[in-house]
Amino acid sequence: MKPEKLELIADFYEFTMSNGYFEKHMNEMAYFDIFFRKVPDNGGYAIMAGLEQVIDAICHLQFNLEDIEYLRKQEIFSEEYLTYLSNFKFTGDIWAIPEGTVIFPNEPLITIKAPLVEAQLLETLILLIINHQSLIATKTSRMVKAAQGRPIMEFGARRAHGISAAIYGARAAIIGGAVGTSCTLTAQKFKVPASGTMAHSWIQSFDSEYEAFKTYAQLYPKGCTFLIDTYHTLESGLPNAIKVFDEILKPQGIRPVAVRLDSGDLAYLSKQVRKKLDNAGYQDCKICVTNSLDEHLISSLLEQEAKVDLFGVGENLITAKSDAVFGGVYKMVAVEKEGKILPKIKISENVEKITNPSFKKVYRFYDKKTNYALADVIMLKEEQEPKGEYEIFDPNNTWKRKKLSNYNVKELQEKIFEKGELIYQTPSLTEIASYAKQQLKTLWEEIKRLENPQKYYVDLSPQLFDLKNQMLNAQKNKKK
Repeated sequence: MKPEKLELIADFYEFTMSNGYFEKHMNEMAYFDIFFRKVPDNGGYAIMAGLEQVIDAICHLQFNLEDIEYLRKQEIFSEEYLTYLSNFKFTGDIWAIPEGTVIFPNEPLITIKAPLVEAQLLETLILLIINHQSLIATKTSRMVKAAQGRPIMEFGARRAHGISAAIYGARAAIIGGAVGTSCTLTAQKFKVPASGTMAHSWIQSFDSEYEAFKTYAQLYPKGCTFLIDTYHTLESGLPNAIKVFDEILKPQGIRPVAVRLDSGDLAYLSKQVRKKLDNAGYQDCKICVTNSLDEHLISSLLEQEAKVDLFGVGENLITAKSDAVFGGVYKMVAVEKEGKILPKIKISENVEKITNPSFKKVYRFYDKKTNYALADVIMLKEEQEPKGEYEIFDPNNTWKRKKLSNYNVKELQEKIFEKGELIYQTPSLTEIASYAKQQLKTLWEEIKRLENPQKYYVDLSPQLFDLKNQMLNAQKNKKK
């Protein structure tokens, strides 16, 4: 599939700043972190997604004649800068946390080390990809949690915010735990199951509901899922479905797959449908429900002991309706001059907006006995891997401390680009989804609660904590 043309997917000020750096010969090596500040829906964790599309976008980042001519017409960019863009190729290094990893606020998801002119141009492009897909993967994971082992299928393409949102939102849903998607292009492009059966229009197109079901069964005998609420679920839809199961499928020795409910009191109807299917000898016929579901409605249905086997989720998943912004940001953390890394910090009256300075890495501590994640620690890049007894502390409430001893550690970021060359092997979407599932098993159930989850700690190493406070105090003293 031909890659999308994304060169001008940038806020205009990224070009004006980049041009300014170019004109003033400010092209030292710069370091930027991408991180987020808050888990959507007040959840306990998020899921990293979108790295494959970031890699693809950077690998194909070139400005053609049409792009250059458009920028020239703005009459603010130098010809030397436009010539530079016409020969653009990313030459920097990138580290990233792999897709499917559970992630938490304030830790660097992606770190870019590149000449300042280059690094500035990547901001919007990377952010929109990571923000979108991480948001949808996280939302899907919440729904999968609510479903208590019952499959979730992504059915949201027609409600997505545009074509790319449908394609890559469905991709992210698979990472988050969905077992299939209604978006055929996503299924084809990423080699995952395509899901779907019929709409009400199929049934309305025939003279009777019975004829619609019968025709479908004759065409697709091994994939029969009937939508049974077009007219009357219990008086028409279900009896006609059972009649067709008996007349068309049973003589061939074929079992029906499912019936689908898309309206009405889903808890009540599912119980009634289950009884009637069981009495008719179709105990193995599953019940699928759809209709503006989210994690809270799914939880409610199961609390009511609804007889639901699988869920098709559309608009509330593909748009992350309840909290539709992931909030990832792209912040400079250091520049390099004469081979020395000089840390940078952003200060704000809002404490949560103060950045963690310098070139960093993240380690995750795992309990050796249970393999549960204990905490993450952000460290300066030059620091050694934690060994032996290690004390972690809350950087906002430093009296909260804990000593860890019986642990394993893993550095979360992996190197993706080195001097502009891709050195990372991208896994398949199926492999990423499997990895995400394993990652969730490393979290305590209290962290995965939908309501009031336990906080997972992301701490700073003492060296990074001291550097941050030194820089804050230095800025404070400048004001005096």
